[in-house]
Amino acid sequence: MSHELRIADLHATVAGFEILRGVSVTVRSGEVHAIMGPNGCGKSTLTHTLMGRADYEVTAGSATIDGNELLGRPTWERAQAGLFVAMQYPVEIPGVRVTDLVGAALQAGGAPTDDLDTRIAAEADRLAVRDEFLERGVNDEFSGGEKKRVETLQLALLQPHFAILDEIDSGLDVDALRDVARRVRAMTTEHDLGVLAITHYSRLLEELRPDFIHVMMAGKIVASGGPELADRLEADGYEGLAGELGIDELVLRRPEAADPFGDPTIATNPFADPLG
Repeated sequence: MSHELRIADLHATVAGFEILRGVSVTVRSGEVHAIMGPNGCGKSTLTHTLMGRADYEVTAGSATIDGNELLGRPTWERAQAGLFVAMQYPVEIPGVRVTDLVGAALQAGGAPTDDLDTRIAAEADRLAVRDEFLERGVNDEFSGGEKKRVETLQLALLQPHFAILDEIDSGLDVDALRDVARRVRAMTTEHDLGVLAITHYSRLLEELRPDFIHVMMAGKIVASGGPELADRLEADGYEGLAGELGIDELVLRRPEAADPFGDPTIATNPFADPLG
């Protein structure tokens, strides 16, 4: 069965500052989309907003899976609806093994767990995850590569409809990058997984082979295309593309708070109202 993740005109703020300024992307089963953009353009905010981080306030737009709204629902319901997020910095969960974590998630969704140990062993083999990491707490004193391998193992076992990969290539060596990216790509055909990968680097794209590439600048998608768009970025950089598109603002800059002591009236009148 085919599924669709539709993000439409999404706006979101953090502490009153607007970061997402009308993001629209549609991902279908089996497709791989990559979002690229300079630091500070809002890519990770998109991830946090879609998964329901509490301090990110949605002010407009929608995010749906098969027409069912995700926004306004708790994070666990978004996960049950078929959304998985692999974070840039996975958290450590001492004392909770991968088997415990994945088993609880599968049971919560009504999926069988009777052959879970066998399935975990098979996925661990595909991703070169050593047995010792399956027996320790999730990500407990793991290296960056080990964390991302185990995150990908969880993704393969849970089989969601869509995966958002927030800079999954961060901290990976060449071997780990290859193993993780190829396993994710294989899931697009084995399980019809739809992927939205956020990245800075073309090396991930070489292994993941995205069908579509989107460029984000200052909280908006400003360009979309095929793999050739990554080649343009490699050659011209973000500033070059922005120049071609006539875009002045590449990244988000929070306005500096007014300094009342910088008001010249205060120097001469200490009782002056700086807001007056």
